[in-house]
Amino acid sequence: MTTDEFDAFVDGLDYPLFVVTAHDGDERDGCLVGFATQTSIDPPRLLVCLSVANRTTRVAAGSPVLAVHVLGERDHPLAALFGGETGDETDKLARCDWRPGPHGVPLLADAPRLVVGRVLERIPLGDHVGHLLEPVSVRRDAGTGDDDGEGGGTAPLTLADVDDVEPGHAAG
Repeated sequence: MTTDEFDAFVDGLDYPLFVVTAHDGDERDGCLVGFATQTSIDPPRLLVCLSVANRTTRVAAGSPVLAVHVLGERDHPLAALFGGETGDETDKLARCDWRPGPHGVPLLADAPRLVVGRVLERIPLGDHVGHLLEPVSVRRDAGTGDDDGEGGGTAPLTLADVDDVEPGHAAG
């Protein structure tokens, strides 16, 4: 099967977007991620896939934990920063508010919903590396702008919402 044939299958699927941040003890970085999924209910597990072209992937290789930030419809500026810039040229974290979390991993102040996960396994997956995470902490702030008053947040930002963002580098 060709890439074009597979692209025809996935065309139109609208994945939610995340920002994943990492800290290896010396360096910090983060990138926009469209490949992430829950892999187990009990025990809870999350798989996030980082492009081998990303500087974040190199930092994540030595990071004991990763932070996975859910982006909402109001977070287009974060998606543009972490998806449209490359850490090889830009210190993205210098351009947004964050604080250090477990093991120094950056936690984005403007992302009210996130999970920090201990890296259990790194799996080569073609032009991405899968990071299997065991959640160690979750932040889901109340009052993030949803209409039901339950503090659930805004609708997720999706791939279709950022079609105007030119990637900082090729995916693979």
